Parts: sequence; C-alpha cells; structure tokens
Amino acid sequence: MSDLPRISGREVTKALKRIGYEQDRQRGSHMILRQATTPHRRVTVPDHKELAKGTLRAIIREVGLTVDEFNDLL
Repeated sequence: MSDLPRISGREVTKALKRIGYEQDRQRGSHMILRQATTPHRRVTVPDHKELAKGTLRAIIREVGLTVDEFNDLL
C-alpha cells in the first residue's frame, strides 16, 4: 500500500477531472464535483491548501479508486 500524497483540494479536482468528473458548483470553500456520465455521482472536495489524510482517503474511496490508482492520476 502506497502513501497518500500531500496535495491541495484543487490538485484533487484536477486529478478527478481526468477520470470524468467536472465541477458542478462551489459553495464557500467546498467544491462539488459531478461525474459526467451515468450514474452522475457527486463528491465534495474542500478547497484547502492541504487536505487531511482522512479526508483525502474518504474522497478516493467515494469515487471508487484505490490509493495507487489515484497516485497514477497525479
């Protein structure tokens, strides 16, 4: 199992755009991304300079990736 990277919310957004997510809207410091194809899943990404490890792990799990697959997107 590889380590989680220390990245910002905007870098997570860029990585998720590579697998078909697009920014749906933003409210305050939270960006809501929407999957472009069916089933149109939504995921919330905080727009912070550095995401906490638990938050990043939850986002990765929510979109259905492993940590290694996510690291390959970066």
